[in-house]
Amino acid sequence: MISVDAVSVEFNGAALFSNITFNINENDRIALMGKNGAGKSTLLKILAGVNKPTRGKVSAPKDAVIAYLPQHLLTEDNVTVFEEAAKAFSKINTMKERMDELNHQLEIRTDYESDEYAKIIEEVAELSEKYYSIEDTNYDAEIEKTLMGLGFLRSDFSRPTSEFSGGWRMRIELAKILLQNPDLILLDEPTNHLDIESVQWLEEFLKNNAKAVIVISHDKTFVDNLTNRTIEITMGRIYDYKTNYSHYLQLRKERREQQQKQFDDQAKQIAEIKEFIERFKGTYSKTLQVQSRVKMLEKMEIVEVDEVDTSALNLKFPPAPRSGSYPVIVDGLTKRYGDHLVFQDVSLTIARGDKVAFVGKNGEGKSTLVKAIMGEIDFEGRCQVGHGAMIGYFAQNQASLLDGDLTVFETIDQIAEGDIRSKIKDILGAFLFSGDAIDKKVKMLSGGERTRLAMIKLLLQPVNLLILDEPTNHLDLKTKDILKDALKAFDGTLILVSHDRDFLDGLATKVFEFGNKRVREHFEDINGFLRNKKLENLKEIERTTAKA
Repeated sequence: MISVDAVSVEFNGAALFSNITFNINENDRIALMGKNGAGKSTLLKILAGVNKPTRGKVSAPKDAVIAYLPQHLLTEDNVTVFEEAAKAFSKINTMKERMDELNHQLEIRTDYESDEYAKIIEEVAELSEKYYSIEDTNYDAEIEKTLMGLGFLRSDFSRPTSEFSGGWRMRIELAKILLQNPDLILLDEPTNHLDIESVQWLEEFLKNNAKAVIVISHDKTFVDNLTNRTIEITMGRIYDYKTNYSHYLQLRKERREQQQKQFDDQAKQIAEIKEFIERFKGTYSKTLQVQSRVKMLEKMEIVEVDEVDTSALNLKFPPAPRSGSYPVIVDGLTKRYGDHLVFQDVSLTIARGDKVAFVGKNGEGKSTLVKAIMGEIDFEGRCQVGHGAMIGYFAQNQASLLDGDLTVFETIDQIAEGDIRSKIKDILGAFLFSGDAIDKKVKMLSGGERTRLAMIKLLLQPVNLLILDEPTNHLDLKTKDILKDALKAFDGTLILVSHDRDFLDGLATKVFEFGNKRVREHFEDINGFLRNKKLENLKEIERTTAKA
């Protein structure tokens, strides 16, 4: 059992949460819920030992393994996928080295009766028992099974990790976590970079194999299928529900209705008491009753109604300067990573004012084509950005590229120019960064807050070609809708890489389908595309390879 005891966290004197206490038991599958900025990721980091609380402590058994998958990873390495995943078993090598060292001590020491000698024998015995029980494991088979479950092909195993996007690197990190067989797995938005097959595999793996899990996720289906307990952080405290997310929503609604009734009843009672005090405060015969009621007011615990998030993002893209007729022209484009062919002989044209969607299974080249348009990678063929095109680019890992040591204000102040410099606080306020929040270090922000901050950078200079690669990954449902409305009103050209059908519905008017090393153009919106493919939703196209 892992226990959280009276944990409090404060930033600049303000409490994020106070005196949080709960236990984590084996077979717990916990959804950690709360609005953006409530402290979910902070609590996960404290459980992982990455951050320390202002007060309180987290206690765990001596040998407990706690594995943590953060929202943002920046792995810079050139080992292969298989070699990186194999690092999950590095503790076994460390164990073997320690055993060899202790056995050598036993060979050279002669103080057979001493306490130190007895302790060495005891440690060797303990390590040997662990080591030889693990030794039966077929590491290669476990690594292969886990990597393939997370969507990697066998041919990917020998490819350098540097060839993979941030999302695929996150899967490698996830594989390392799962291979460690930890006592507690902490996952911060794990499904953001996974296609539906991988999400389903992860869900089943965690349900059947994990000892205990705490997950933060905006994926309602994943959370509902996985969890059996929901902990909500709100107004600096927690509510612990022994149920899954959907049932928790109903219970939370009932709790707030009950709180509101208690609040209203108490407000009525306080008004009546104050009226009595005011009416009889000068009346000698009522002195004792007045004093009694004054004391009653002083001792009364005021009922609090949990906050409902009514904040709203104010998002509007500036007018787009006029570009040439064809902002993007691709002709005979082919991309390979070594022997791995991503796509071949791709030709497409995107006209001024087009709003297009790139869809298809992960790994079929959507982000790769975006990188080719941005000039970030080498390729065969022609990829031309048209005359007068001014690009605003939101990469899949955009939020993780922000400097964690800068404050929110400094991040924008660094790039703002001219008159905008005097309006930085107003701009940040429109993106829900106000008061002390503008002085927060970026590394302390939640995923949704980082995404909002990265979005601001797109608004600071006029653009006429917006390229957004999975922009909704860390956004809650309300913020997604606000972003969608702003993109609908954007009068430039838009390229969207997304697997979110609801987000694309009514936004993209043309679909480019990636699959089988090709890109096919569909002159219809996302619903027409799915209807003609006889698919219910985008999740189904992720399950299958597009047919020629």
